[in-house]
Amino acid sequence: MKPGILLAAFGASNRQAHQTLRLFDEKVRQRFADVPVRWAFTSGLIRDRLAARRMKTDSVTKALQKMCFEKYTHVAVQSLHIIPGAEYDDLEAEAVQMAGGRDCSLAPPADGGVFFTAQARFEKITVGRPLLHSDADVTRAARALLASLPPERTAHDAVVFMGHGTWHAGDSRYDDLSAAVRRMDAGVFIGTMDGSHTIDHVLPLLLQEGYCRVFLQPLLSVVGRHAVRDMAGDHPESWRSRIAAAGMVCLPVLQGMVEHAAFVDIWIDHLDEAMERLLGSRG
Repeated sequence: MKPGILLAAFGASNRQAHQTLRLFDEKVRQRFADVPVRWAFTSGLIRDRLAARRMKTDSVTKALQKMCFEKYTHVAVQSLHIIPGAEYDDLEAEAVQMAGGRDCSLAPPADGGVFFTAQARFEKITVGRPLLHSDADVTRAARALLASLPPERTAHDAVVFMGHGTWHAGDSRYDDLSAAVRRMDAGVFIGTMDGSHTIDHVLPLLLQEGYCRVFLQPLLSVVGRHAVRDMAGDHPESWRSRIAAAGMVCLPVLQGMVEHAAFVDIWIDHLDEAMERLLGSRG
């Protein structure tokens, strides 16, 4: 048996994001000290940008091909995505394809989440869940979200989190997270760039509640182009500009979710579960 771990993130092309992912890498290596760790970026656009700068990155398929060539027999692929959306679906599909697409099974673990195991080219592949996979994940992430609020925020300030969003059914997990957070703190709002709850839906709520100061944080794994440009940018359509134009003081906080230990712990626990399914005991 030769086990390995493949960490699969959407990807990013700036220094802060890469430093953040390195810190996550270190925590995984500490938790699974005897298991080699590899990386893949699921975004083709990010991989192309990095390739143009002569920085080599792998897709999930290519990373698994390399691991197969290196004679790995058991691989846990851990998603660093936020929701079980299209990126996560593609991640599962690539893992199934690399396993040959044979003897695949879908089965619910005890908490009602979904995992799959595929056996063929590798002896076994398991895929770890994204951050907001189960109802228990949502509750735990809501507490983590509140723990990540700026220390200088007062009871009179709002905090708005910007996620990516999608028209995939997995987008509903953002709504679940929003409901869970607002039961704990009504001054915290969650919106997404795409999907059913954008800044156009969040702004009227902020004005209705009469907030004068708003902290703006990314609901993204790392600080990449979306956080820097679409959230905190100076152009008129950025979330920062939209909130400021509505008459509120807007204070962006450029920290990704992987920079907060409480979120990292959720992903690593999911990897721990994937390793347990892979090897039959805790990794």
